[in-house]
Amino acid sequence: MIAVIQRVLESSVTIDKQVYGSIGQGLLVLLCVENEDNDEKIPYMVEKILNLRIFEDENGKMSKSLQDINGDMLIISQFTLAGNTQKGRRPDFTGAAKPEIAKPMYESFIEAVKKQINGKAAHGQFGADMKVALINDGPVTMIVKR
Repeated sequence: MIAVIQRVLESSVTIDKQVYGSIGQGLLVLLCVENEDNDEKIPYMVEKILNLRIFEDENGKMSKSLQDINGDMLIISQFTLAGNTQKGRRPDFTGAAKPEIAKPMYESFIEAVKKQINGKAAHGQFGADMKVALINDGPVTMIVKR
């Protein structure tokens, strides 16, 4: 499982010209389920992302987590994170889990976040053509992999 997380002042996802989900200050999470992933990885990823200390304290140090600031999370499925670009010019996406495996895991990740997050949790729609907007804060971007 791979997650690219971006610290944002706000973010939204639009599907078919309608805003499907939006958040204020918090994290945009682009989530990819890979072939070797299973449900046992979800609790680790949720805990790591919710508690990663990447928000600034009163001294300008990154010592606060999403939970500490009661921040929001927008979760977007992104199979292209599994793209292998080492060979040739066309990415190879065979490392991404098939939709019948990835979709339930994506949905389980969302439900786990909703149960634990202090702020608001929003999400995109698995497999949809999504337009994601964000105001990156910092910018701060991290990769979390398990």
